[in-house]
Amino acid sequence: MRKIVVAVAAIGLAATTTAGTATAAPDRIDRGVVQRALDNMARTGAQGVLLRVSDNGRSFTMRSGTARVDRPGPVPTNASFRVGSVTKTFVSTVVLQLVGEGRVDLDAPVSRYLPGLLPDGDRITVRQILQHTSGLYDYTRELSGDPAERFRHWDEIEPVEVSTSHPLDFQPGEKWAYSNTNYVVAGLLVTAVTGRWWGDEVERRIARPLGLRTTSAPGDRVDLPGPHAHGYTTWQGKTVDVTRLNPSVAGAAGSMVSTTADLDRFIDALLDGKLLKPAQQAELLKLTEVSSAYGLGIIAFGTSCGTIWGHSGGIDGFATLLYSSRDTKTRLALSANIAPEAGNADGWKEAVDEVFC
Repeated sequence: MRKIVVAVAAIGLAATTTAGTATAAPDRIDRGVVQRALDNMARTGAQGVLLRVSDNGRSFTMRSGTARVDRPGPVPTNASFRVGSVTKTFVSTVVLQLVGEGRVDLDAPVSRYLPGLLPDGDRITVRQILQHTSGLYDYTRELSGDPAERFRHWDEIEPVEVSTSHPLDFQPGEKWAYSNTNYVVAGLLVTAVTGRWWGDEVERRIARPLGLRTTSAPGDRVDLPGPHAHGYTTWQGKTVDVTRLNPSVAGAAGSMVSTTADLDRFIDALLDGKLLKPAQQAELLKLTEVSSAYGLGIIAFGTSCGTIWGHSGGIDGFATLLYSSRDTKTRLALSANIAPEAGNADGWKEAVDEVFC
């Protein structure tokens, strides 16, 4: 997870944003180009790929590769998968809802809500947590990557304890650096303010109202529900099936499970302003010189024809892309189950460019 979560997030931020907003025209996506891009992904790093595209009111699904290494068969079109850091967009949305209710102040110190949790909690604001400008050390740097440890339970405060055993990487607000610790703290903040576990608040505030029946925060549940592909990693020269794991290591930073259809509905509702009040919607998408292309739990990704919005994610065995044009007319949700010898999964950029541009 430590490699994939950071690497996929970096992918989303690698391209500088372009002026304007990506929009869609009817019947303009060449599915042959998209299929070749997915096939390229399956050849160069993904075991299987599942893509859902919604464009001007029409949706279609495309696939490549296989769901498992040991038998034929594509990824099920309704497959559940671990969404990794796309979890952050859900958690940020809940925090911003609490801001809209007057229960959280974005520019208040974290110590107001979580006294004593962070040594520098009086200097780190809620906004800096959501924006990755807190300076908190990323606890995933300390993970060994040994798949034998994947069933271990992590208490929600443990990642914070790992992080705060190190000094800040920089002074709060001074720079931007992706740190999963930030969203573990955000999850603890939601629990502290509401009195309910952050995962339950995601279900109550987002999943249930939107009808996201296959979206959940699994806690310690090691099995993927329903039909799903298998994810793999390589450890000491051996292929290990890591489909079953305890996702508590990722927590509010990356543990959620969903489907392409549910993610599509979520990003559509979020960018259409159906989940946040106008003031918080503006904060969600606000970019600064320091944060560059990262808003509050959402990435502005530059394409050849404008800016699209969403997030990417990765956890052992799975990588995810979720993007939408600002007007939500065109949306893309992609899941790749990682192959034993995962490479760069070339082709995803071509798929994104064909869909949006």
